[in-house]
Amino acid sequence: MISRLFIGLASGLLMLPVGATTFELADEEARVIGHNLIVYSRHEDTLLDIGRKFDLGYTDMVAANPNLDPWLPGDNQPVLIPNRFIIPDAPRKGVVINIPEMRLYYFLPKQGDQLQKVVTHPIGIGREGRDTPLGKLSIIQKRENPSWTPPESVRKEHAAEGDILPAVVPPGPNNPLGTRAMRLSNPSYLIHGTSKPYGVGLRVSSGCIRLYPEDIEHLYSVVSLNTQVNIIHQPYKAAVSNGKLFLEAQKPIPEMYDGVSGNMTPMVMAVLGAQDSVLSEQDWPFAEEIVMTSDGVVKQLNQQEEKIVDNVWFVHGGLKLETGAKMRKALEDLNMQDKFWPLQNKAVDEVVVGPFDTLEAAREAADKISATAGITVWPAHLSEEMF
Repeated sequence: MISRLFIGLASGLLMLPVGATTFELADEEARVIGHNLIVYSRHEDTLLDIGRKFDLGYTDMVAANPNLDPWLPGDNQPVLIPNRFIIPDAPRKGVVINIPEMRLYYFLPKQGDQLQKVVTHPIGIGREGRDTPLGKLSIIQKRENPSWTPPESVRKEHAAEGDILPAVVPPGPNNPLGTRAMRLSNPSYLIHGTSKPYGVGLRVSSGCIRLYPEDIEHLYSVVSLNTQVNIIHQPYKAAVSNGKLFLEAQKPIPEMYDGVSGNMTPMVMAVLGAQDSVLSEQDWPFAEEIVMTSDGVVKQLNQQEEKIVDNVWFVHGGLKLETGAKMRKALEDLNMQDKFWPLQNKAVDEVVVGPFDTLEAAREAADKISATAGITVWPAHLSEEMF
């Protein structure tokens, strides 16, 4: 019975046209999506490797794990996966890009009575002096396997460093635009892939918006021409979910921010936009700490550390498009369908396996699933909200 139920669920999920970085919104007011969790690293991991599997950028992972070496976190180290997001306070139409968050949200056109779905991906943005522009734009062109014609200013910059760029870079593995590009109505700027994935989550571009190669292919497949692209600067966010207030603070982009560092006014305004009252005197220190730290981790009010259930273990493989299907197939092959765990607040195609009583049991299951599915998976602890 469990096997038939599992296979039916898997088949239904496989028919969905969107991937695991897609969330269903419970209602029109819902703004808190996803969940934070902890995975236990393998000796060969970097924070960037883990982050990419969970569709997180460099800054997401490094800011959330300040005590770990990004390049060598070590074996069996707890790594916080900051996969809870507050949707920006902006119209839910087309693409919304929040520059300080270095994250893109795409609101899929609603189908009849179905719940609204939102796709979210990390991005790389313009470096200092080459800022990604703010404002409402639209997508005017889509190109697969694009060539790149570097602007004269970019060619001069590279030439000054001894790197002579050709007038046109043809499609291929060395093309900085990757395999997909979407031109904006300010035609100097593109949303595109990259040949250097480590730049996702950093200020490294000449103003264009970069996505992981697999993410741009996903986004390209669901976004149509003339889609609105609203680029905003919103470093401080607040939202209420299930009667609880959540706060988030990113480091503002200095060129786009007139406020003083540590100024609480923007966070106060964000809180008032989420609820009808300001913070109480006893809640104020927590909000101040969120603003001062600005690590981008979405936290429940007065809950500095994530409430993790640490006496039970699970296995998680990340949020990439193909991961859920591969994990479900591996569970079927290993006759482990009874370990398919029904998550709360999960992404559309997110799969978690468990529970297990010990780390050793979770590690053993993770090794079997990795070998069978051909992907890396990790032992994990989940937060209380997932149960």
